[in-house]
Amino acid sequence: MAEVNLILVGVNHKTTPVEIREKLAFTKGKIEESVGHLFNFPDIIEHTILSTCNRVEIYARANCQDSAIKSIKQFICDFHGLSLLELEDHFYSYRNKEAVEHLFRVSSSLDSMILGEAQILGQVKEAYSLARDLRSTGLVLNQLFEKAFSIAKKVREETGIAERSVSISSAAVELAQKIFDDLENHTVMLVGTGEMAELAAKHLISYGVKTVYVTSRTYERAANLARTLNGSALDFEAFKNELHRADIVITSTSAPNFIIKKEIVEKAIHERKNKPIFFIDIAVPRDIEPDVNDLENVYLYDIDDLHVVVSANIKEREKEAENAMNFISQEVTKFNNWVGALDAVPTIVEIRKKAENIRKQEIEKTLKKISHLSENDKQLLRQMSSSMVNKILHKPTIKLKQKTQSEDGHVYLKAIRHLFHLDD
Repeated sequence: MAEVNLILVGVNHKTTPVEIREKLAFTKGKIEESVGHLFNFPDIIEHTILSTCNRVEIYARANCQDSAIKSIKQFICDFHGLSLLELEDHFYSYRNKEAVEHLFRVSSSLDSMILGEAQILGQVKEAYSLARDLRSTGLVLNQLFEKAFSIAKKVREETGIAERSVSISSAAVELAQKIFDDLENHTVMLVGTGEMAELAAKHLISYGVKTVYVTSRTYERAANLARTLNGSALDFEAFKNELHRADIVITSTSAPNFIIKKEIVEKAIHERKNKPIFFIDIAVPRDIEPDVNDLENVYLYDIDDLHVVVSANIKEREKEAENAMNFISQEVTKFNNWVGALDAVPTIVEIRKKAENIRKQEIEKTLKKISHLSENDKQLLRQMSSSMVNKILHKPTIKLKQKTQSEDGHVYLKAIRHLFHLDD
């Protein structure tokens, strides 16, 4: 197997608190500045820097793994004016197969703070694109990252890892969809201006909710939030009389007692001609009297109910993550096999072997039809066919050796193996 010495050095949300991660972060400008510095280390052949709010990781191909890992750790600390001695315990490092598997996990959101989140793939793609623009990647990292992207796409398409909501706000939307099927043209009312209620409202708007009412004990705060949501503010004393207008009501006040009681909802349901109404009580203490849930066509969920939904969904995502890891393990093996053929020699040997088998079959088949030839004549024909195969393959194999050492060498190698059906 070809020795490519892949390494990864990094910190993430599991190993390092945010107050340290933010000091180690690389902006786009800092990454551009870093390219030259990293290539000053003789052991580093190619590299890519991935920097997000939850991780800072440098993927590299190195001449000597031990030396390169030490160099990258020291570089990260020196670049940001920090002490390696103080940060050493926060760093993790992986080599070869483990580094490959880690990137595949990261790109597929299996290593994210929120399992199955969608943002990380775009962040990895952006990091790789910048690295390519800066010419800091080459043969191995190009193939590694492109493979990571295709794996992440397949994980998302073929598992349910991203299907279930794992935040309070998104769980609220999930429940609303079960009640109303289609959220388009429905109306939401916010009672209180809490952050979670605002986030839930924004989620609902993104799914088609057209009308938003906002009320708060402080009218100015209600008006400000209403403007943000392109909605309308209601006077707090009057919102109960407008409750019938809402299909979805989200409450998040700091009131010490229930502000929405059973009789108020009864009146609203009557005015709605029994059309369903969905209450999401995010407040602690609760804003809505629990007996409201006894009413027909009324659906009430409090913060604990939403947490139950979220917990169940997280468990389902974890099950899907196991399926994803089985697939990733297979892909890690395939990538390692590709690495084993990196110097092109194994591929060339396979092509020649395949061509030789075809030559032998065809020449012997032909010789059986012309049995009058002497054994010497037959041998001459065998030599001629062998020479023809060698001459046909000579220049392509020379070119393949040259191309596999280039930046896009993996593309040529992949194409050749596909054309000759070597991986079938």
